[in-house]
Amino acid sequence: MGNEIDTSAEHAEAAAMPRAHEVHSDPDQPCIETAAKSLSQKPVDGKSAAQWAYERLILYIQNFEKTLDEEHEVAMGFAGGDAGVIRIEGMGYFDPDIITFYGQDQMGMRTQLVQHVSQLNVMLRALPKKAPAEAPTRIGFRLAQDLEQG
Repeated sequence: MGNEIDTSAEHAEAAAMPRAHEVHSDPDQPCIETAAKSLSQKPVDGKSAAQWAYERLILYIQNFEKTLDEEHEVAMGFAGGDAGVIRIEGMGYFDPDIITFYGQDQMGMRTQLVQHVSQLNVMLRALPKKAPAEAPTRIGFRLAQDLEQG
């Protein structure tokens, strides 16, 4: 243990920062902890539940995409209904508490899911990319780029 002494302000600030922890059987599996540290660089005050959910989902999507080969793209499955699985093509939020997902379902139909943050329950899945000759679409990179610019 270190001998560092935190001031009460440092202790309060650390308590307000987002924390994440994961352990995987594969030590080379990307963990969300590293990505979550980027959230702690941004002000905590003033973020809605929707914005917090949106930003953390972006981290999970990016982290999941790091595990995919060139033949697969990220998709999302939804629990508690017949929404099924959609290939993620876009994502957004509407303060204070709505998250929306844009994409295509397994039949290629345009799909948009609007969900309250209290009902958020998603499963990231790897789907074979649509056209074998094309490079896989990586939405996580575009979402993170938008966060950095915004």
